[in-house]
Amino acid sequence: MSMQEIRRGKERGYADHGWLKSFHSFSFADYFDPHHVQFGPLRVINEDRVQPGQGFGTHGHRDMEIISYVLEGALAHKDSTGSASTIRPGDVQRMSAGSGVQHSEFNPSPSEGVHFLQIWIHPNRQGIPPSYEEKKFSPEDKRGRLRLIASPDRAEGSVLIHQDARVYAGLFSGKESATLALRPEGRAYVHVARGAITANDVELQAGDALKLSGAAELALGQGRDAEVLVFDLP
Repeated sequence: MSMQEIRRGKERGYADHGWLKSFHSFSFADYFDPHHVQFGPLRVINEDRVQPGQGFGTHGHRDMEIISYVLEGALAHKDSTGSASTIRPGDVQRMSAGSGVQHSEFNPSPSEGVHFLQIWIHPNRQGIPPSYEEKKFSPEDKRGRLRLIASPDRAEGSVLIHQDARVYAGLFSGKESATLALRPEGRAYVHVARGAITANDVELQAGDALKLSGAAELALGQGRDAEVLVFDLP
């Protein structure tokens, strides 16, 4: 039996810390909604805006696959595996916290804000050694199609995640469209990062999401400057 549920952006949790403004698609920190704790292994989608020169001090994570996806600006990352880099729009950063990792994230710009999505996915095994990876996916690579950006087998040059889930990113405007075949027993989550798009005949705006269970396919079209992330989940 197939099910679909619309999650409007304005229904998300919201936190304003001054230096950080964050929308929470799922329960996070002081925001708790029993109907929106996670969707399969997808646990967090936070849409964060960090002021110039501000950031998250060093803090710990364990047993979580953490993906950062920058929409505007730059985000500097340092962690206890020895990785340090600055990611920008188009970059996808994956950190497997595994048995435990310490990291910090900071906006290095003195004048520009940074706007990014932080995504957490539960791994399918606990206690793995922490690791870090990043890849750049050009706008041309995502234009009018769903580009695989994270997978359990590094298919098509995607970053590795330790879960039987696949994450796609796409840019759609005008007549551009795409379809994705879904596993019959699985779930899919569509998150609109910006712009507007129609997903399986549902009109979605920036911040909106569509949750699908048991659907045969996902069809995207009628985009207006849309940037979309799609999660194919067990």
